[in-house]
Amino acid sequence: MVRTQDKQNQKEIAKERIEILMKKADEVFNKNKSLANRYVTLARKISMKSNVRFTRELKRKFCKHCYKFLKPGINVRIRTKEGKVVYYCFECKKFMRFPYLKEKKSS
Repeated sequence: MVRTQDKQNQKEIAKERIEILMKKADEVFNKNKSLANRYVTLARKISMKSNVRFTRELKRKFCKHCYKFLKPGINVRIRTKEGKVVYYCFECKKFMRFPYLKEKKSS
């Protein structure tokens, strides 16, 4: 019984740390890009070690290929195309596609 509570507490702490690191990466990005990228790698390591998934919003803040922090207009281009949101990373020159559902028209 104690172990399950410990694991739940560890996962909650890990989620909080991940959110804090991603917020700091967003704040620091304009001043020091390498530090922002370091925060992303630390957040990823914490999530892998504690087996915690990133939220949808946090997943889209870093590149899935090179793991660099993404800031729209600075190092990523965001477009919509054929029912998908396409992120183009300027760091590694690769695409990431995220599906989105259009609102259904009521007839």
